[in-house]
Amino acid sequence: MTSRSPALPAWSLVTPLAGWALLAGMWFMGRAGGFLIAALAVGMLGCVLAAVHHAEVIAHRVGEPYGTFLLAVAVTIIEVALIVSLMLSGGPSTTALARDTVFAAVMIILNGMVGVCMLMGGSRFGEQRFGLYGVSASLATLAAIAVLTLVLPNYTTTVAGPFYSVAQLAFIAVVSIVLYGTFVLVQTVRHRDYFLPKEAADNKQVHAEPPSGRVALTSLALLMACLAAVVLLAKSLAPSIEAAVASAGAPVAVVGVIIAAVVLLPEGLAALRAARANRLQTSLNLALGSALASIGLTIPAVAIVSIVTGWTLTLGLDTKSSVLLLLSLFVATLSLGTGRTTVLQGVVHLVIFAAYLFTTIVP
Repeated sequence: MTSRSPALPAWSLVTPLAGWALLAGMWFMGRAGGFLIAALAVGMLGCVLAAVHHAEVIAHRVGEPYGTFLLAVAVTIIEVALIVSLMLSGGPSTTALARDTVFAAVMIILNGMVGVCMLMGGSRFGEQRFGLYGVSASLATLAAIAVLTLVLPNYTTTVAGPFYSVAQLAFIAVVSIVLYGTFVLVQTVRHRDYFLPKEAADNKQVHAEPPSGRVALTSLALLMACLAAVVLLAKSLAPSIEAAVASAGAPVAVVGVIIAAVVLLPEGLAALRAARANRLQTSLNLALGSALASIGLTIPAVAIVSIVTGWTLTLGLDTKSSVLLLLSLFVATLSLGTGRTTVLQGVVHLVIFAAYLFTTIVP
C-alpha cells in the first residue's frame, strides 16, 4: 500500500511571502524604525527556517548524495550572504568576520550543540550509543579543515599572518572543497552504513515517503524565494546589527556568533529532537555535518569573493581562540571515542562552550 506524499506545512508557504512583504514595507517607508527592524529580524529568521525546510524536502526527493550536498549549499548561501552583507556595510573593520563566523559555528556545534544533545539524552536515557566509524571520520575531516583554515595562516611566511597570500588562499579553498566533497561521498555512497543509526538496519520504514515531484518543484521555487529574501533582509539589517553590537560595547567577534547562531538554529533544533528520541547517531550526523559544511564550503566561497574583489581576508585565530579550538577538538575526540556518552561528556562540552562565549564578550 502506497502512502500519500506529504504536503508542505502552511508556515513554510507563508513565511517567504511575509519576508518579501516586510522588504516591500521597508522600501516603501524608506527608513526602518525600531519596530520594523525587529520585524525584519523575525522575518529573516523565519526565512532561514523555511529555506532549510524546503532544502530538506528537495533533498529527500532527489536522494543521496545530491540531497546532502543541496542542503549544505543552501545553508552555505545563507551564511555567505550574511557575511558578505555585513562586510560590505562594515568596510575594513570586518576583514575577520568570516573567520569569526566560521569559528563560532565550529564552537557552537562542537561544544554547544553536541553538549546539549549529550546532556539531554544522557539525563533522559542514562547512556546513549552511536557508531564510532562515522563520527571518527567526521572529526578527522573537521580537524584537518579547521586547522588548515584557522590556525595555519598564523605560521606561513609568504605574507605575515594572520593572512594567506592569494595563491595560498586559493590552495586552501580547493583543499577544503576536496576534503568536504570526499566526506560527502563517503557518508552518502561508499560507506553510508557508517553513518546510519542502528534502527535503520532493523526497520525498513525509518525514512518517510518521498515527496511528489510537484511538492519538490514547489519547494524549489520557495527555496529560491527564501534565499533571496534572506540575502536582502541581511543587507537591510547589517547596519543595525553592527550598531547594536557597538553600542553594547561588545567585541566585533560577537557579530560572528550572531550569524552562526541564526544559520545553525534549524539543524540544532533537529539534532536536539533526535537526542531526546534516543537517536544520538542522527544528532551527531546533523551536528558534525553542519560544522563540516559551514567551514568546508563557507571558507572557499568567501575566499573566492576575497580574490575577485581584492578584499583583505583575516583567517588566522588569535592565541586564545586557537587554544579553545584545539581543546574542543581534543575533548571531542576523547568524549566521542568510546561509542557511548553520558551527562558527564555533555557537561564538559557545555563548560568549554561557556568559556568560549565568556571570553568572546570579555576577551
